[in-house]
Amino acid sequence: MSQQKPPSAPGNETPAGDPWRAFGYLVSGVGFYGLLGWLADRWLGTSFLVALGIVLGAGFGLYLTFARFTRPPGKGSEQQEKN
Repeated sequence: MSQQKPPSAPGNETPAGDPWRAFGYLVSGVGFYGLLGWLADRWLGTSFLVALGIVLGAGFGLYLTFARFTRPPGKGSEQQEKN
C-alpha cells in the first residue's frame, strides 16, 4: 500500500532542496567547460582557455543551481508529484 502525502497550502510550496543535485550542477559545469577549454587550448596552442572554461563552468553551475532552487512551483512540478 502506498502512503500519500498530506496536501500542503498552495502558497507555502518551495522546491525541495537536493544538495546532490546542486553539487552535480557545479561539478558538471566545471568539468564540461573545463574540458572544452582544454580542447580549445590544445587546438589553438594557448594556455589560458582551460582556466577560463573552469571559471565559466562554475558560473553556469551556480546559475543553474539558483535557477532550479528559486523557481516557484508550477504545473510541471504537480505532474511530477503525481507520478
